[in-house]
Amino acid sequence: MLLFLKLLLAHILGDFVLQPNKWVKNKEENKLKSSKLYLHTGIHAILLLILLEFKLNIYWLGILVIVTTHFLIDVIKLYFQNDKTKRNWFFIDQLLHIIVLIITTSIYQGLHIELANIFTQQNLLLIVALLLVTNVSGIIIKVFITQWNPESKTNNDDSLAKAGRYIGILERLFVFTFIVTNHWEAIGFLVAAKSVFRFGDLTSSKDRKLTEYILIGTLLSFGLAIIIGILYSYLLNTT
Repeated sequence: MLLFLKLLLAHILGDFVLQPNKWVKNKEENKLKSSKLYLHTGIHAILLLILLEFKLNIYWLGILVIVTTHFLIDVIKLYFQNDKTKRNWFFIDQLLHIIVLIITTSIYQGLHIELANIFTQQNLLLIVALLLVTNVSGIIIKVFITQWNPESKTNNDDSLAKAGRYIGILERLFVFTFIVTNHWEAIGFLVAAKSVFRFGDLTSSKDRKLTEYILIGTLLSFGLAIIIGILYSYLLNTT
């Protein structure tokens, strides 16, 4: 585990802390001709050497594999991504880097992952609860409130795409976490914060139907998260 943490720390420092935005833009514009691409790869090599205490007699192959694959993965991302797929390629890029780190660690120390230890009753209960809080609750709320379809008199062109969906998921995750960790008071602060941000929408629209529509959706979102959180805590303590 210590080896993996060292490799992960080197990756985080190299890819996020020590890589300015102007380097990223330079790589995207010039690709293989970008000097920042090679500088970025070199920094990763130096970080690995430092964190692995310059033990080249032991880790030379692992360092070579990580640095080489990091360079190749970055190049593939640079040539295949575009403005529409840049976000997806970011996550693909990071996932591939982490997989390489895991494989390298397993070569030196061995990583024995048993499915029986992953799919325990507690873990499965948590997965089910998180899915209920995020995806399932969102669908339930959508189905319930579609019986009303108030039209706002204001222009909603400035609204971010799918913003409402992500806000709902995040707020339910927060509420679920507060309940599981027994911090009920934090839910009040979350409600107050959302009320402050929503106040402008409700007053500017001057639409009672829209106000009621938003309040119903908000109360359903919080209510479902609270119910799921309570049920999860109860089942976790009784199993």
